[in-house]
Amino acid sequence: MKSVSSNKELKRMVGIRAADFVKDGMMVGIGTGSTVAFFIEELGRRVKEGLHIIGVPTSYAAKLSCIQQGIPVSDCMLFDHLDIAIDGADEIDPSLNAIKGGGAAHTNEKIIASMADEFILIADESKMVSSLCVDFPLPVEVIPAALTYAEKRIRQLGGIPSLRNAVHKDGPVISENGNLILDIKFQHVPSDLALLDSQLKNIPGVLETGLFLGMAKKALIGYRDTIRMIVPEG
Repeated sequence: MKSVSSNKELKRMVGIRAADFVKDGMMVGIGTGSTVAFFIEELGRRVKEGLHIIGVPTSYAAKLSCIQQGIPVSDCMLFDHLDIAIDGADEIDPSLNAIKGGGAAHTNEKIIASMADEFILIADESKMVSSLCVDFPLPVEVIPAALTYAEKRIRQLGGIPSLRNAVHKDGPVISENGNLILDIKFQHVPSDLALLDSQLKNIPGVLETGLFLGMAKKALIGYRDTIRMIVPEG
């Protein structure tokens, strides 16, 4: 079993390597999570050495980290295009489809990934899976008024929704957009995830799902002895 320290080292190596894809003058979508934290740290070091970029973070946490590292930041609402976006994932399959949303920022993350000419996933090998939604629940962002209705409709689709509760405060997790997060488990995962994604987003009040299907052009994955660049199968 991989130790916590070795897992952290893999994330650090991947984060540093990901910074090589960022070139001078780029508008950079910057994701959220423990692997991205090392990417931000390395970008900050390079900015101090003269790299000129504008970071467009996906969350308050990422924005604060960028500011602390001296990376100039702006808001995605001001742009319709980014040169590159780099983000982590909770699960990645061999076709580079992914689940994101463990940090409750997947709606903003999907917007920024969609704006980018190139979207790159970064992770350690523990995030690679043969099939999505088997071990990690699928997050969906729901406006509060739709909570009970959305839960009912999700059950009709075969999902088992659970309201995500906060750890260091009473009550539910609140998303970057002021909404709630439902984590969906499946006894039998639907074979057509694109159809599932569409069905979930057709539920009134569901803002976005954590399914990132066909979006990533490549992934940097840290393994015990190397970092591999993976492109989608097929």
